[in-house]
This record gives sequence, structure tokens and C-alpha cells, in this order.
Amino acid sequence: MGVPEFNDNNFEQEVLQSSVPVLVDFWAPWCGPCRQIAPLIEQLAGENQGIVKVGKLNVDDAPNSAQSYGVSSIPTLMLFKNGEVIDRFVGLQPKSRLQQAIDAANE
Repeated sequence: MGVPEFNDNNFEQEVLQSSVPVLVDFWAPWCGPCRQIAPLIEQLAGENQGIVKVGKLNVDDAPNSAQSYGVSSIPTLMLFKNGEVIDRFVGLQPKSRLQQAIDAANE
């Protein structure tokens, strides 16, 4: 299962207007840690289908979205709910920490 790609054109509709919480992985293909965390992002997407939307945003392809949320180092993961950032993680994260944030967003 592939993780959907967000970009500057679909960010508002896919993320900000989503009826469920959205975990956005801000990444780039040249970023080693981003490639390391990618399988974990796919696992979270598969295991949380229907309760959270998980997607990736390539900061090189969508500089406006990355800049408007102050992404200065990648990977940065942000959890959005009702169009607002409710959690933010910078760098590699344990899966359990991300799952806790997802669970908390759905309480």
C-alpha cells in the first residue's frame, strides 16, 4: 500500500479540511533519515486506516506548505486535527510515540 502524496495544490483539501486527523510526513528523497522512517509511516498508515489519514509531503515539490509550517529540518511529522497542528515531531521517532499521538488525536 502506498502512502498518498500531499502537495501545495491538495494540502488544504486533503489535510486542513479532512474530517479525520492527518499525519503528514514532511520529507525529501535525498534525506537519509526520511528514507529510514518511510516503512514505519507505511505501517502506521495501514494499521490506522479509517481513523487517521497518513500522507507524505516532499518539501522540494511543495515548498509553500513546508514553509508555512516552519519546517526547517526533515523528517518533520505533524499531526493535524480540524485544520490545526496538534502535535509535531522532528527527526526519527519511535513508532510507539507516533501511535500514542494518533490515539490521543482520536479521543
